[in-house]
Amino acid sequence: MRAHARARRTLITVGTAVGAAALLLSGCAQDPEGKPEPGASADGKGKTTLTVGVFGAFGLQEAGLYDDYMAQNPGVRIEQTSIERNENYYPQLLTHLGTGSGLADIQAVEVNNIAEITATQADKLVDLGKAPGVDKAAYLPWKWAQGTAKNGSTVALGTDIGPQGICYRKDLFAAAGLPTDRAAVGALWAGDWGKYLEAGKAYKAKAGDGKAFVDSASGVMAAVTGSSAQRFYDEQGKVVYKTNPAVRGAFDLAASFATEGLSAKLQQFTPAWDQGFSNGTFATVSCPAWMLGYIQDKAGPAGKDKWDVAAAPKPSNWGGSFLVVPKAGKRAEEAAKLAAWLTAPEQQAKLFEKRGSFPSASAAYRLPAVSGAQHAYFGGAPIGEIFARAAEGVPVTVIGPKDLVIAQNLADIGMLQVDQKGRSPQEGWDAAVKAIDNALDQ
Repeated sequence: MRAHARARRTLITVGTAVGAAALLLSGCAQDPEGKPEPGASADGKGKTTLTVGVFGAFGLQEAGLYDDYMAQNPGVRIEQTSIERNENYYPQLLTHLGTGSGLADIQAVEVNNIAEITATQADKLVDLGKAPGVDKAAYLPWKWAQGTAKNGSTVALGTDIGPQGICYRKDLFAAAGLPTDRAAVGALWAGDWGKYLEAGKAYKAKAGDGKAFVDSASGVMAAVTGSSAQRFYDEQGKVVYKTNPAVRGAFDLAASFATEGLSAKLQQFTPAWDQGFSNGTFATVSCPAWMLGYIQDKAGPAGKDKWDVAAAPKPSNWGGSFLVVPKAGKRAEEAAKLAAWLTAPEQQAKLFEKRGSFPSASAAYRLPAVSGAQHAYFGGAPIGEIFARAAEGVPVTVIGPKDLVIAQNLADIGMLQVDQKGRSPQEGWDAAVKAIDNALDQ
């Protein structure tokens, strides 16, 4: 999970967004002197300007959604500003929410930050659950819950999500005597992450030493924890990762991939990991929908029809974002209408079709752009069907304000000790706990 905040947005596309690190986005709020900032009122041509602040190649603009909205609403002009990395974008968003100035009419929020937003900033955001055209029943219950504050107001509407499958190399499976048909492959580990480990052992028995089954133990751990309803926090907001058997169980299971010699010991989103997709360094990787394009890019033309995707052992999610509308904006009502439109099922289906961002609006799964989606590079895999089934099975997960901090340290400190340095699982766990405690005390 270490690369969540920056990877999900920048890796589903070839291009990168134009950065604007100096400014979050000047827009609809009043500045400290009481003067309206640019975009606060209708422009000289009589059009109302609505501003959108995002991070990375968010996809809304690239998919043509702004152009579609403006065509349907000739009196509206939409302007977007993007800061390339969420780690630069999000602190500025918090600062501007605190001052009530420098905000866009609509702001994007990454899933790892949504718990802090709903817990500490809900009073500064419009209740989008009441926006015209918004239908709670059209969205996945767990995604809707993530954007809802304790006071019951839904201050964030979900855009995309990252339901996971298992991407695998058919040629490597065949060489190891394992099935290659995606239904048969999924049946190897259906319903139990422990069966995924057993499949790895069977693979190694035939493939031999030095033939890794997974890319990294950390990737396995992230996928397993992503399928748990309770992970690092309980429903009262208390940090419980140390005593939660689901977290320790995920850590120990993932560590087994390292101690059994099933891991390629790679760190995700590094050059060596990228090369592993084309070199056949590993046979499987836990992959959310947005990673398919990344694999295609890194594996290149030679990987076509070698890679395929099957269902994961249990439904799991990695990634996703939201849109919020600050109350400080002078165009909050118009912005809420735009946010509702951008996240409606029809627009989410188009975003998936154009950009690969999987919809959080479950009503979109019935639309042809999703239900009939296949991926030619992955042997014509019915990705709409595979990932919709996974998305609908993801539990309503408790997300805490420091989820990303905990996940990063479990992976980068704890699991790295086991996977790359040969430490025992207990030594890796102890190192992670120490690092997490220090980080949370700051």
